[in-house]
Amino acid sequence: MTTFTAFTTLASRDAAEALSQRLEDLDPGPYGTGVFEIEDGSGRYEVSGYFLEEPDGVALDLLAIAHGAQPFAVSELPETDWVAHVRRELAPVQAGRFFLYGSHDADKVPADAVALRIDAAMAFGTGHHGTTSGCLSALDQLATEGHAFHKVADIGCGTAVLAMAAAKLWPEPVLASDIDPVAVETAAANVALNDLEGRVICLEAAGFNHPQLEQAAPYDLIFANILKGPLVSLAPDMARHCAESGFVILSGLLNEQADEVIAAYETQGFVLHSRKEFGDWTTLVMRRG
Repeated sequence: MTTFTAFTTLASRDAAEALSQRLEDLDPGPYGTGVFEIEDGSGRYEVSGYFLEEPDGVALDLLAIAHGAQPFAVSELPETDWVAHVRRELAPVQAGRFFLYGSHDADKVPADAVALRIDAAMAFGTGHHGTTSGCLSALDQLATEGHAFHKVADIGCGTAVLAMAAAKLWPEPVLASDIDPVAVETAAANVALNDLEGRVICLEAAGFNHPQLEQAAPYDLIFANILKGPLVSLAPDMARHCAESGFVILSGLLNEQADEVIAAYETQGFVLHSRKEFGDWTTLVMRRG
């Protein structure tokens, strides 16, 4: 089936979300919409719509003008078997001791690796992105240094790769939360796929705003692989929920954004433990002093 996409950009999240809602009123309407912060430091947001029929170009132009957006770029997508495509494109990933693979690569798992299976149909967050592999490498380094963690939280967990990695190393349950209910469902499916039910608890929450997250604090390790803005906003909450001498592993930020995030956490009493770049992305490990 041929599908269509329509993309535009705006200067604020509120305007982008308002435009995304208005896309639902089109005829033919989209079968899905999305709002994403553009990860280039510009502070702009992308609005996207996905259509089973070619969208009305005039209607899109009028919506863009009314909301102060750039003109929509409309593209036709050919029929694609996306799962097969992902299987071809996503080779296994090694990050320190961790080996992430799809079921079609099960025969490639090294005998001494800590293996995590993420199938192609759940490809987002498999470790191919520099932010995820950076966090896994940081976790591997902390473990190599001799640190062991007994209370771990993964805030903005996505597919729960990081939470599962921690659960593979230490026996205590790990809490994994995400604001997106679809992400939480995907995380729970991945947990089951890796036989970690009961070891990784998946919760729908914004930040630490969940009774189980509050009750389990303070944590001696917290992951937050999100974006620069939320990382900065979460800094005070991170300090409140992180144990004395506990660690936070932070990513989802471009290399040029790292100094601002470091400064925000230093203000909250954290000190920089390590800083590494993975392509265009930086992973920070900070310790609460």
